[in-house]
Amino acid sequence: MLEVGTKAPSFELPDQNGEMHKLEDYRGKKVILYFYPKDNTSGCTKQACGFSERYPQFTEKGAVVLGVSKDTVASHKKFEEKYGLAFTLLADPERKVIEAYDVWKEKKNYGKVSMGVVRTTYLIDEEGIIIRANDKVKAADDPEKMLGELN
Repeated sequence: MLEVGTKAPSFELPDQNGEMHKLEDYRGKKVILYFYPKDNTSGCTKQACGFSERYPQFTEKGAVVLGVSKDTVASHKKFEEKYGLAFTLLADPERKVIEAYDVWKEKKNYGKVSMGVVRTTYLIDEEGIIIRANDKVKAADDPEKMLGELN
């Protein structure tokens, strides 16, 4: 996980519509950049729907929400449409941003060890500095917790 107080790594990734997004596009706004394992899984769906339901409150506070996983643009589009998600999902199938943000880790599941995305949420300030970092994310609680961080 990247340290609080460090400059957030720059990136350029396509969203669920194939449009490119750069971190620099969001200068002057707070960015909630959250990394999740996979579209359409129970925890990831709870987290995404939570951010979507609260999206108007995030925008009122001058923040944007960006979700990142290694799923494809097409997978993100289906996920967005299925749940009516109100925010941007970024596709990183080559894991460039996932690795730059240090969230590709060894995971243990029922004793089996594999590599995967560790659910992690970063709050980046208007100047591109990481001001909060959490890798002990509870999917269902994360949106409400991040909304509180903006106060």
